[in-house]
Amino acid sequence: MSFLNLLCLVVLGCDEQTGRSVCCTIQTCLLLSSGENRDSQTMNLRNPDSGPSASPARQRLLETATRLFYTEGIHAVGIDRIIAEAGVAKATFYNHFPSKDDLVLAYIKDQDRIGREAVAALPKRPPREMIAAVMGRISEAVVVGDWRGCPFLNAAAEYPNATSPVRQAIDARRAWYHGVLRELLEADGDPAPAVTASLLVAVSDGLLESAYLDDAKQIAALIREALARILVPR
Repeated sequence: MSFLNLLCLVVLGCDEQTGRSVCCTIQTCLLLSSGENRDSQTMNLRNPDSGPSASPARQRLLETATRLFYTEGIHAVGIDRIIAEAGVAKATFYNHFPSKDDLVLAYIKDQDRIGREAVAALPKRPPREMIAAVMGRISEAVVVGDWRGCPFLNAAAEYPNATSPVRQAIDARRAWYHGVLRELLEADGDPAPAVTASLLVAVSDGLLESAYLDDAKQIAALIREALARILVPR
């Protein structure tokens, strides 16, 4: 499995042959959607400068940056290296991305887009089963290839300024994730869906990083245990 296939798994699935999302519709960090109220949750997902419709040069730059940013860190990788490995001219780079931060922002939004599309493609099921299925994706992703933690959390650590466009994009994704979980929990009859959604977001964050620091093979069991303890018994 290629690096891009792996990272697509992180953001909830993709076509393993092309590295692109298998979804044909767009609707909602990791992760997650009940498939309802999607119009209000969509965030610039039809951007003509991202996804399969982007120019070949831009796509090579973005895919190269995705690989390098995730495996080596955003600040550790310079523009010149990305240009060289993508096989484009410097003028071509600046034609698509006026600065490195613009490329980083495109990277974050692209991972967000892929994840939302993949969640939209999940088959509909009861809310509790949907929560379990979505969180189960974490355990699938972390045991494939060279797992180095959640790409959104990694990027946030390198952008401490909460007002930067990169952090705002990450925060928007987290707000979306929390909102989707809250809707699922409301549909499941949870008495405090906002609080429980915050707990599940925190658990997701911990699982994604624990898989890098500890034994990734234990994540599936930890997910089951966490849900059994957090979700209101029926």
